[in-house]
Amino acid sequence: MMADPFIIDVVSDVICPWCFLGKRRLDAALKQLDLSVFIRWRPFMLDPTIPPEGLDRQQYMLNKFGPEKLKTIHDPLIEAGKELGVPYHFDLITRTPNTLDAHRVIRWAHTVERQTEMVERLFMAYWSEGKDVGNRDVLAACAGEAGINAAQIRELLDSEQDVAETRAEIEHATNIGVTGVPTFILAQSYALTGAQSPDVLADAIGRVARELAEEA
Repeated sequence: MMADPFIIDVVSDVICPWCFLGKRRLDAALKQLDLSVFIRWRPFMLDPTIPPEGLDRQQYMLNKFGPEKLKTIHDPLIEAGKELGVPYHFDLITRTPNTLDAHRVIRWAHTVERQTEMVERLFMAYWSEGKDVGNRDVLAACAGEAGINAAQIRELLDSEQDVAETRAEIEHATNIGVTGVPTFILAQSYALTGAQSPDVLADAIGRVARELAEEA
């Protein structure tokens, strides 16, 4: 009998740069483990007040951090990203999008078992290529590149399909105490917050997996 895969729920937002780093670190952590893993990507909105059409990124960042802090705000990320080749190109980003539609697309990707591919594609589109991942045409194109039917996704985006469900799931994350992302929930019982190092993630996953095996 095959053992059930170890479930990891990752609560993240496409426009969270630390979530991109966290995803790449999780990839690296899983390479250290001989474990069957099933990853579910859960939605979170860093800023639900962003309008559907998004905002000018430069202005948004200036308002949020001020000119002085803005000069060096990305330095720790660029430094941390080098270790795993996370290709941040902050200079290419012109919009800060509302990510509700992006989360709907990630939700639909789950039904065709392409969720992790979809998340990776959206992170790359935004953080490396400077694409507006609040734009429905961009989202549909990204879905196509992740191996999902782009025309079907484009059609669904123009409907109200899963808007309420996605909002409810975002609210659920807040209700269970998620305040920062990425948050990694291991086997629905143990949470790690922040873009932890691959070693820390691998150690925690391995420990929880052993505990579960002992209980079985």
